[in-house]
Amino acid sequence: MQCKEYGKHNSDVIILLHGGGLSWWNYREEAELLENRFRVILPILDGHAGSDRDFSTIESNAADIISFIDEQFGGKVLLIGGLSLGGQILLEILSQRADICQYAMVESALVIPSKLTHSMIKPAFGSCYGLIRHRWFSRLQFKSLRIKPELFDDYYRDTCRITRQNMISFMQANSLYSLKDSIENNTAEIHVYAGDKETRAIRASAKRIHKKMHGSTLHILKRMYHGEFSINNAGSYVDEIYAVVKDR
Repeated sequence: MQCKEYGKHNSDVIILLHGGGLSWWNYREEAELLENRFRVILPILDGHAGSDRDFSTIESNAADIISFIDEQFGGKVLLIGGLSLGGQILLEILSQRADICQYAMVESALVIPSKLTHSMIKPAFGSCYGLIRHRWFSRLQFKSLRIKPELFDDYYRDTCRITRQNMISFMQANSLYSLKDSIENNTAEIHVYAGDKETRAIRASAKRIHKKMHGSTLHILKRMYHGEFSINNAGSYVDEIYAVVKDR
């Protein structure tokens, strides 16, 4: 597994899992703000620009991250956060290992499967994948995602490096993911986030996660669209991390 690392080796460990189609720079600003207090690890998810393996399943990517935590950090870290696909992988990590972290921050994770969406992904990318390498088309996509303009070069560079098959694979996995019953055994303090401007499916997913994970806290973010919390508001996201871990 490939990753970017910030901070001191003797500090508490925070792992942040980026969204689908993005890469480690999703959390670069957070890592820079946190590195004086924590050791921050930004894994590159399978099938994404800079990764060392193709995407297969959410479950296998989660298992790889668990193995990494076992090998590098003795099986447990302070906090894991994840956005969208990264949030789904985080939920799967929590399902596979009950005590892997003290705190978890799940942002905009879809857990309501859609067979219709799944069936449309492969035909859609068959017809438009080649357009991704055109900057004008990539700018249109980027604008629709409401990511702040200064991240466009990172987005364009890394989107062009994702193969057609990897993009189809992780988007199809994203469309069909559902919560495992085993997640109810997790011992972490879990915080769930969704913007009030997100799709109905994402908002409903946040409520389903909250209901399934007893003792979790649900945060509905005012005037925020998908991914805006961590991608566009690093300062606020870091403030939330400090609040979650009780400013340790």
